[in-house]
Amino acid sequence: MLQVKNLEISFKNAPPVIQNITFSLQQTEILSIVGESGSGKSVTSLAILGLLPNFAAIKGEVLFNDQNLLTYTNKEFQKIRGSKIGMIFQEPMSSLNPTLSCGFQVSEALQQHTSLSKDEIKEEVISLFKKVKLPRPESIFNSYPHQISGGQKQRVVIAMAIACKPKILIADEPTTALDVTVQKEIILLLKELQEEYKMGIIFISHDLALVSEIADNVIVMHKGKIIEQGKAVDLFIHPKENYTKALINSKPNTKKRFKILPTVTDFINDTVNTSLYSNEERDEFHQKIYNQPPLLEIKNLHKNFISNASWFSKPTVVKAVNNVSFKIYEGETLGLVGESGCGKTTLSRTILQLENASSGEIIYNGVDITKLSKSAFKKLRKEIQIIFQDPFSSLNPRITVGNAILEPMKVHNILSSSKERKEYVYNLLEKVGLKKAHFYRYPHEFSGGQRQRIGIARTIALQPKLIICDESVSALDVSVQAQVLNLLNQLKAEFNFTYIFISHDLSVVKYMADQLVVMNNGRIEEVADADEIYNNPKTNYTKTLIAAVPIGL
Repeated sequence: MLQVKNLEISFKNAPPVIQNITFSLQQTEILSIVGESGSGKSVTSLAILGLLPNFAAIKGEVLFNDQNLLTYTNKEFQKIRGSKIGMIFQEPMSSLNPTLSCGFQVSEALQQHTSLSKDEIKEEVISLFKKVKLPRPESIFNSYPHQISGGQKQRVVIAMAIACKPKILIADEPTTALDVTVQKEIILLLKELQEEYKMGIIFISHDLALVSEIADNVIVMHKGKIIEQGKAVDLFIHPKENYTKALINSKPNTKKRFKILPTVTDFINDTVNTSLYSNEERDEFHQKIYNQPPLLEIKNLHKNFISNASWFSKPTVVKAVNNVSFKIYEGETLGLVGESGCGKTTLSRTILQLENASSGEIIYNGVDITKLSKSAFKKLRKEIQIIFQDPFSSLNPRITVGNAILEPMKVHNILSSSKERKEYVYNLLEKVGLKKAHFYRYPHEFSGGQRQRIGIARTIALQPKLIICDESVSALDVSVQAQVLNLLNQLKAEFNFTYIFISHDLSVVKYMADQLVVMNNGRIEEVADADEIYNNPKTNYTKTLIAAVPIGL
């Protein structure tokens, strides 16, 4: 159905970013393309749909129904985009127009490619919303993207992509940064739709465990080349290339805890450290940290939000954090998990005093910080810091990363002179795996993994005691994720940091956490040792979360 032959792509006389790519997609096949960021996965898919910029130099052939798409004009592409070949983009929020209703945006595809009337189109869109299992399809038809959850936005994008029953569906990282339960639902949904419409699907991802649950065949890309391909079962059980082995093994193992997670470089250079963190070592560490007063104690914490009343209804109270209590000890990593909307981020914002608690106590080092004045808490703020999920949006694009790290140090009077601070930042950059020269560069000049390291450097520059990691590795490739997790553990051992580690990825949380808190609808479902909860979950909600984790072949 689709053949890509000897595809080569380059930009502005630079060396080719795609080199001699050849593969084919059969009807009803799910072909997965895997690799790290920059390997060429997305560029290849954009070339198929004619979405690359005009200055891209493209050689080779992309044959669809024996027609070479590389010879198509933009007008000819418009006839097949959406109708014959659909695409689900990685980030639904940026691929949906925030000023238009969800129903209108899906309707546009049907207006473009069918002769249905306005009423028939609305009926078809609501039918599509039901097909992709959206709750309240009539209501979501009139809703705007910001009014629905991330998983629901992704379903709207899927409905848009399949509206005209395309022969080929390209899904570019369609589940990145989604909760494991939503991720599993999306994967099952794609499989159902593929069987119903007899579609061929190109599924692009960096998560090999996830790929193993959906793909028939797999292509592994590295630096613009295909380095390995074959049937999913064979490739996952008997990978031939070290790079493929590295991608499979870079994700934390739920059954054993490596002292240092292996990275791609470790496998390529044959420097994998196989030392395991034993149960005895873990127990000894826990005895040490739990035989001291808690660094932070949350007591019966509530955070309510009140919706605006309308003419015909009373205001409603949303209990975002509902009677939450737990303790965290110095040197500990406390994992905080749960689906989107469970209250994880609101809880962390309340601990940081970015939100005022409705009631309850937040006792830090014996002091209830909810009762502190703004000026008193400002002195304390440098001790409680956060590493954000998206480092790019948390960095000012107009100032160099060195100055971004220096700025909070000046505010909190860390060190006594500008020269001392600058030397300190140089050392910090090297400590997080960057170079002194990076001090003078801007955020856009770095990769996602490097920006996350800059975010970590900025956080630890204030010499905090408690660090909240809010989904700080969720959007990173598995190999980069392994590097950042190793870095966080190394810094924790060196500076005795205490972490609250928020994530939807239970395999990562289990690897990092000593104690685990599971939240659901603002309440705590379970609190216990991370291994104990993972091996013997007590509530149905926790069992569902764990069952949704992709485990690979």
